[in-house]
Amino acid sequence: MTAFPTVEAELLDLSRQLLVAVAAGDWKAYHRLVAEDITCFEPEARGQLVEGLPFHEFYFKLPAGTPKPVTNTMASPVVKLLSDTVALVAYTRLTQTLDDAGRPVTKPCEETRIWQKIGGNWKHVHFHRSLPS
Repeated sequence: MTAFPTVEAELLDLSRQLLVAVAAGDWKAYHRLVAEDITCFEPEARGQLVEGLPFHEFYFKLPAGTPKPVTNTMASPVVKLLSDTVALVAYTRLTQTLDDAGRPVTKPCEETRIWQKIGGNWKHVHFHRSLPS
């Protein structure tokens, strides 16, 4: 494991790893970072609290189409240590990709992620993702 100068830097790195796993459709990496009993509110859940991994796994199992480049940027990230074992990471995620005509597009969303140290490792336990209004 890489040595981090601060816990905050480690949590930002883990959050970046999570976004890379999502963009790449890498279920193994995503599953390694996320708690089995994760909860979330996200646009795909239509206002419902989702519990557990099966809802998320569905999206990783979709057939791959023509791959498009995807870059995620965490803009203005904030890390708040709530205790020695719980932390909040909040940021605006900027997702750059190509539209159906091949033109570059950037889509923003706001994300708040909760990480908990379980068995000595940080696990992603809850998130809230909102689309801009």
